[in-house]
Amino acid sequence: MPTYKIRGIDVDFPYEAYDCQLVYMEKVIQSLQDKCNALLESPTGTGKTLCLLCATLAWRKSLGDFSRGWSERSHVRGSQFPDDEQSQSRSSKYPTIIYTSRTHSQIRQVIQELKRSNYRPKMVVLGSREQLCIHDEVRQLHGKTQTNACHALCKKRTKRYCAHFSRVTEFLKNNSSLGDDPVDIEDLVNLGRSSGPCPYYLSRELHKVVDILFAPYNYLIDRGNRKSLSVDWNNSILIFDEAHNLEGLCADAASFDLPSGLLTACISEAKNCVDLSITRRDMSSDKSCNPDNFAILRALLLKLEKRIAEVPIESRELGFTKAGPYIYELLAELNITQETATMLMSIIDKACVLLEEDANTSESGGLNKTNGFVCRLESMGDILRLIFRDNGTAHAQYYRLHVQEVDAGAKDAFRGKTSRTLSWWCFNPGIAMEEFLRLGVGSIILTSGTLSPLNSFAEELKLEFPVRLENPHVISGNQIWAGVAPVGPSGYSFNSCYRNRGSVEYKLELGNAIVNFARIVPDGLLVFFPSYYLMEQCINCWKTNGQQNLANSNTVWERMCKFKSPVVEPRQGSLFSLAIEDYTTKLKEATTSGAIFFAVCRGKVSEGLDFADHAGRAVVITGLPFAAMNEPKVRLKREYLDQQAHSKMINIKGLTGEEWYSQQASRAVNQAVGRVIRHQHDYGAIILCDERFTYSNRQSQISQWIQPHMKCYSKFGDVVYTLTRFFRDGGTRGPTKLELARNDYQENLKVSESQLLGKFRLNEPLVSQTTSIHPTFSLETTSSVKQIKQGNISGKLREIVPANRSHLTPDKHFQVSPVICSSDINPRKRILISSANQNTDGLDGDTGELIAPCSSKKPSLLITGPNQSKHYEKFEKQLKILVKSEHLQVTENVGTQNHQENVEVLVGDEFFAQKKNLALTNWEHLQKEVVSQTVPHNDEKRGSAFLSQVREKLNDAEYKEFVNFMKALKSKEMKIGHVLQSIARLFSFPDRISLLYGFKEYVPVKYQSLYEHYSCMATD
Repeated sequence: MPTYKIRGIDVDFPYEAYDCQLVYMEKVIQSLQDKCNALLESPTGTGKTLCLLCATLAWRKSLGDFSRGWSERSHVRGSQFPDDEQSQSRSSKYPTIIYTSRTHSQIRQVIQELKRSNYRPKMVVLGSREQLCIHDEVRQLHGKTQTNACHALCKKRTKRYCAHFSRVTEFLKNNSSLGDDPVDIEDLVNLGRSSGPCPYYLSRELHKVVDILFAPYNYLIDRGNRKSLSVDWNNSILIFDEAHNLEGLCADAASFDLPSGLLTACISEAKNCVDLSITRRDMSSDKSCNPDNFAILRALLLKLEKRIAEVPIESRELGFTKAGPYIYELLAELNITQETATMLMSIIDKACVLLEEDANTSESGGLNKTNGFVCRLESMGDILRLIFRDNGTAHAQYYRLHVQEVDAGAKDAFRGKTSRTLSWWCFNPGIAMEEFLRLGVGSIILTSGTLSPLNSFAEELKLEFPVRLENPHVISGNQIWAGVAPVGPSGYSFNSCYRNRGSVEYKLELGNAIVNFARIVPDGLLVFFPSYYLMEQCINCWKTNGQQNLANSNTVWERMCKFKSPVVEPRQGSLFSLAIEDYTTKLKEATTSGAIFFAVCRGKVSEGLDFADHAGRAVVITGLPFAAMNEPKVRLKREYLDQQAHSKMINIKGLTGEEWYSQQASRAVNQAVGRVIRHQHDYGAIILCDERFTYSNRQSQISQWIQPHMKCYSKFGDVVYTLTRFFRDGGTRGPTKLELARNDYQENLKVSESQLLGKFRLNEPLVSQTTSIHPTFSLETTSSVKQIKQGNISGKLREIVPANRSHLTPDKHFQVSPVICSSDINPRKRILISSANQNTDGLDGDTGELIAPCSSKKPSLLITGPNQSKHYEKFEKQLKILVKSEHLQVTENVGTQNHQENVEVLVGDEFFAQKKNLALTNWEHLQKEVVSQTVPHNDEKRGSAFLSQVREKLNDAEYKEFVNFMKALKSKEMKIGHVLQSIARLFSFPDRISLLYGFKEYVPVKYQSLYEHYSCMATD
C-alpha cells in the first residue's frame, strides 16, 4: 500500500493516487492543521470519499494512536436514556471526527470505503430507533410514539422491562473491541439479534468513546439531536459529505409552516386531552393530568387560529409579510411570551404522552395499534421551541413572517375552501454553523461533487473558508464532449425563458433536436427540463406534433420512440422507483438503441443517482432552471439578501438577491450534469440547449472540471457532426493509466476462444472461455510493492495507476474474477443519423454514419488507447489462425515476434492479453479442449478472406461489435435470431452489401431463410 508524505503527514492510500487526489488530501490536511474551514469540490469518480477518510485519519493518527477497547475512555451517563438532551460531553485529549452525509445509504458507502483503507479507528454509526430497534412491538412504531414506548420499556422495575436494553452494558464490557473494525447499521442489528443487546443503545453508548462518528446530517443540524450527543466539541472535526444542498437543509431545519389544517388538528387533540384527563380523574382519581391546563392550551390555539384569519391580505399573490421579530408581537397578543411559552411547551409534552398512552391502552390492544398514530401537537411544540430558543430573540432578524392564502388540497378537510398558512422562514442558513463556532469546533469541511459556484455557497453559510478547491476530473479530454447548442436544426434559437417557452416553434425545435440526439447517443440519454410544467407541455406538444397541417404523419414523439424508449420522471415520489425500474428495463430492450429519461432539474433523478456507463451516455439540459420569481419564499429571499448586501452592518460585500437567484439555477444545472461520467473509465456528452449558456458569466458558473472542454457551436449541424464523431470513437479512448500499468504486470494468461466464422455448430459443446492464472501469479508494480515516500507533491507527478478502482485491487482482480468471454454482455446497438434526403427534422448536411455502440453492461475492465488499431492488427493474425479450421489446429509459431511485447485488445467489454513468449504453450493447451473437426483448406482461405473484408469495411468499434456477436452466438447467451438481425443491420450500408450477402454462406442452412428475412428488412 503506497504511503504519501503530505504536509509532513504519512498518508496510507490503498492505491496509487492521481494528482488531483493528492491535491485534495493536501487541502484536507491543511484545513486540519490550520484549524480552519474547507470548501472542497471534486467530481464524482475522483475517489473523493476515500481521500477524505485517509487524509483525515492519517492526521488524527499523527496525534496519537487510535482508541482501543472500552475502558480507555470513561463513558458517562448524563441521564437515564442516552438520547436525552441532558447527556454530558466526555473529554479527550484527541479531537473527535464527526463524518456526516445526507442518507444512511450514502453512509453505508462511506463505511465500505473505510474498509478499503488501512486505517482502523474506533468508530460507530448512529441511527434512529426505526433503523436499529429489535424489540418486536416497539420497532413497529414510528416517531415520538416509538421514542416514548421505548422509554417506558427501559424503566426499571416495570413488568415489561426491555431485555435488550438491560444487556447493553454487560455486552460492552465483555466485547470491548466492538467498533475497532468498521461496522455498519446492519452489523449492529445482526449483532443485537444474535447476542441480545439493543443496537440503538449500543451505538449511543459506543459513540462516547469513538475516534470517528458517522451519522446523517440531522444529528448536527437539528438542535435536539445535537444536544443528545456526548461529544467533546472543542477542537472536533465536522465533515459534511455530499454537502451541495447543505444551505437549504440548514434553512429548512430552522423554519416552519403552520397550515390551517395542522392547527385545526392540534385544537382537536387538545379537546381530546381535556376529555381524557376528566375521564381518568373520575374513574381512577388520577390527578396527574390537569384538564384545566389542556383547556388553556385549546383556548390559546383557537385564538391563534382566529388571529391568523384576521391578518389583512390585500393581494393573494403577495400575501402578508412582516419582519421576523413580528412573530413575538403576534404571539404576545395571545399572551404567549418567553415566560409562558415554557409552561405551554410542558403542557404540550404532557398532552402528547396522554394521547399516546390512550392509543396504547385501547381495547383493540397493544402497542401495534399506534402504528399509524401521529400526534399533531408535537409539531406545535417544535414550533414554539424554534421561536423561543436560547431564551432570546436575536435570531429573529434573519427571518421573515409570511401569511398566504392557499387552496386546500383534495385530501384536506377544507377542500373547496381557501385556507391560510403561517410561515416563519429563515434566510440565513449560517445560523446552524455559527453555533458550531461557539462550541469551539476545530474545522468544518464541506465537500461534494457539485458545489460551484463556491463564493455564493460560502456567503450563504456565513463562514470563512480559507481552504478552497475545485478539482479537475480524472478523465482525459477525449472522454467528454461538452458543448452549447444555441440553435436547433432549423436555426430557431433555444431559450427557455418565460416568454419563449410557450411557443410551439420552440417546443418543436427542441423536440427535433432531441430526435437527433436520440439517433446519435448510444444507450441511455438523460434530458433535463427547468420544471415539471415545461416538461409536460413539451411532451404534449411532441405527441400532437403541435401543428395540424404538418405533412409528416409521424409526430416528434413517435420519431423519438423509434430510437429510444421514453421514460418520464413522475411528480409523485411514490412512483419514482417504478420509473427507475422502467428505465433500467428499457435500456436492455433490443428493439431500440436504448432509453431516454425525461426529468427535471432539482428533481429526484438529478439528485444523487448514478447513471454510469451505458445508463447515461449523454445529458441534455434544455434550459436554465430558475425558480419561480413570484413564489413568496423566493421573492422574500431575494429581498432579504438585497437588504443585507446594502446594510452598513455588513463589512464585506454580500451576495445580492439577483446573484443568489442566478447561481441557484447554475448549481441545479451542475447537479444534473453530474449524473454522467461517473468514474475514470466512463465517457459521455454534456449538451446545453440554451443560447444563454454562450454567455461568459453563465459559463463561469459551470463546474470547473467541465469548463476547459466546453465549446459553443453556431450551427446545429456542427453539434451533430462532432457529437457523432465523439461516439463513433467511443471504443478507442485512452490511453488510460490502467493500460500503461498493465504493461508492467507479469502475467501468464491462457485465452480460449471458439471459432468466429465457419459453419456454426450450435448444438455442440463449446470451449470453456475463461482465462486461468498461474498459481504463482501476482499483480505488482514497482511503485506499489513498497511504501512510496514523496516529500513534494507540488511538482508534476508521473503517470500512475487509477487509484479509486475498488474492483481492481492488487492480487485480487484476476484471481477472484477470471475473464469471462462474452457470456454476460448484451448486444450492442447502432444509431443511424439520417442523410440529407431522409432528414425529417430540418437538419441539413447530415451524412449516414454508423455510431459506435456502447455496452449495456458496465465493463469490469477497459483497455483503450490510440494504438488500438495496431492491437487489432496483432489480434487479427490470431483470429485468422482461429478461422483456419473448426479443428483450430495451430501449426504456426506465433511466438516469433518480439517476446517482450504485450498484445492487449478491447473486444466488446472484454480484455484479452497474451504474452507472446507464452503464446505457443497457451495455444497447445487450447487445442486439447476444443472438439476436433476437419475443414477443407479452401474453406480456410475463404473464411480468412471474408474476415479480412469485414475488418476492412468496419471501423474499430463496429468490428468489436461484430466479434461480440460471434462470441455471444457461440456461447448461446443470445438468441440466434437477434444475432442475425444485428449482423444484417451492421452490413446493411451500401458499401457493405457484399458482406451482407457473403455472410449467408457462414450461416447454418436451417437459419439461412431467417437471415435472408432480416437482410431484406435491413436494406428496405
